Amino acid sequence: MNLMTALGCAFLVCLFLTLSAFAKDLGNGFIDHGVAVPISNHRGACATVDGNGRDVFLLWLMDHRGGYELLLIDAETGKSEEFPIPFTNGLNDSPYTSILSSKNKFYTHFGNYFLEFDPAKRAYTFSKESTPQMAMSMTEDDNGVIWSTTYPQSGIVSYDPATKTFRDYGQVYHQNWPEYPRFIAVDDTGAVYFGLGNTASQIVALDRETGKATPILPESERTKGIAYVYRDIDGKVYGCPGSEAEEKAKDGWYELYKGVAKKIGKHDVVKPKEILTGSQAFFHTKFPDGKIVKDCDLVTRKLTIEDPKTKKQTEVSFDYHSEGALMMGLAAAPDNTISGGSSFPFRFFSYNPKTDKIINRPAYLQWNTICRRGDHFFVGGYPYGFILDWNPAKPWVDTVKGKRDTNPAYILDCDPAIHRPTCIYAHPDNKTMILAGTPQYGYTGGGLCFWNTETDEHTLLTDGQLIKDQSTQSIVAIDGGKLVGGTTTTPGTGGEKKAEQAELYIMDFATKKIEWHSPLIPGVQEYTELHITPDKTVYGIAQQKILFVFDPQKREITYQHNCENDLGATAYQQGPRVFVDGPNETTYLLFHAGIARLDSKTHELTLVAKSPIKVESGGDYLDGRIYFISGSHLCSWQIK
Repeated sequence: MNLMTALGCAFLVCLFLTLSAFAKDLGNGFIDHGVAVPISNHRGACATVDGNGRDVFLLWLMDHRGGYELLLIDAETGKSEEFPIPFTNGLNDSPYTSILSSKNKFYTHFGNYFLEFDPAKRAYTFSKESTPQMAMSMTEDDNGVIWSTTYPQSGIVSYDPATKTFRDYGQVYHQNWPEYPRFIAVDDTGAVYFGLGNTASQIVALDRETGKATPILPESERTKGIAYVYRDIDGKVYGCPGSEAEEKAKDGWYELYKGVAKKIGKHDVVKPKEILTGSQAFFHTKFPDGKIVKDCDLVTRKLTIEDPKTKKQTEVSFDYHSEGALMMGLAAAPDNTISGGSSFPFRFFSYNPKTDKIINRPAYLQWNTICRRGDHFFVGGYPYGFILDWNPAKPWVDTVKGKRDTNPAYILDCDPAIHRPTCIYAHPDNKTMILAGTPQYGYTGGGLCFWNTETDEHTLLTDGQLIKDQSTQSIVAIDGGKLVGGTTTTPGTGGEKKAEQAELYIMDFATKKIEWHSPLIPGVQEYTELHITPDKTVYGIAQQKILFVFDPQKREITYQHNCENDLGATAYQQGPRVFVDGPNETTYLLFHAGIARLDSKTHELTLVAKSPIKVESGGDYLDGRIYFISGSHLCSWQIK
């Protein structure tokens, strides 16, 4: 399984799309330029048949709203039918697993709801609210009962399609970090087992009658990552503390049977029972008649089927409704466009105000944070904490990891110290790029990467060299060869939060040593963004609501205002772009409710434009307009 498939992006192709922008006048100087990436992403797909024996392809779809429908495509004609989910997805959640049962029912579990779809009836035939939140693994036992186990605290449910009996066991195994129970299996006696992580792996046995959950692994065997379990054709379940690939050469395997765990050492012969399930990347391609799905492209809306006997391929067109992909943020690029990236699918977009056109094309993974320096545009991306360098003056060449002759060029990655970037910063020396962010899944405390664009050398610091168990969220350079950084206590995804308060720090740029640090604002868990105004004042936003001024000489906060009551929360994304430098040395801030102007003398904020739509993420200035993201839409406001 390649990386893109593993991340649920199997449908991305090297396709260039150009769209006429929507350009809807919203009033008060605001314009909606349209959906930047009008494409959805699958979160589980399966080839099967309907009630008449016709080959159909089923896909759970998501866009910026999360999971929103099941798409059914007739493999012969391309005729598609859409089935909106039968509940309100108030969590903007999406499927992380699905399963096609032996009775030809397609299941998933997300947004606190368990769902059954029957392709024979072309309808949802069961829906039930459950303990939060979304399933990370599903299975079917020998009696046809469907089981799922959910994030964030190992919730378990079972559903018997024959009797329509649904049982919610609640959250059966608690940790002080969010759990990813990625594997579940049931032996032929009906005993249930699941494997979880990421902070510390564990295998748990569940008594289906009493609901009692018993952890199997002793603390000494728990590792970073996710424990693995699977059902074998011999009727037993086997498990190990780490992934199957990691453990094949080790002796940490357990035989799990009748609720009892027996350590067996090595387990070289793995013969899993076939169960049609998987993660959000689940993509079952084989129809009962033997034909296979070669490609299902949600960009071009083409489905390709192959008959393995004749090798003949047929292609049909289909369609579906999408409100567009989730946008990660935007910035003004050196070619005078507004550019950025989307998530699921991972796409690059670029809006040209002069032609009123938006283009989008495949991007290298998720562009978490972006910035311009001179004639280059830099990207800090997820996963792996990578850096890309894009030169808009040169032809676009799709990025390939490890290659510098592409455009954007792949530079390096910083995993596990940085896995999910929050900030990429162009140092004023015009040769150093700084990347910050949170660490790999299950880890606590992120790093800081310094890359010299002239020498191509880089230095990667860990949290142990910075502030233990914290990650740098934001950073700026100040006079005297120093850096001011703001941290977050948020761990890597699925990690354990250990620090009590976020801190501000001062670092010597030359030595890369922190000279001072302190949690100046009591209780703050994140210094969302830092910014230097033209008069060299260091401003910041803490926790999306507290505007402050930091004096590096005095090492203290000299001004502080909680904006929650008058302006509400700031715009936000994994790479926040809250501060926007406008014309005439004016600084603006983006709030969900609108756009505020900063008075650099009094430090007061004035709401200069109440927005008719939610300002969700930032943000940059170009030719008289401030651009931002609202949902999947690229929007702007004319500075008055």
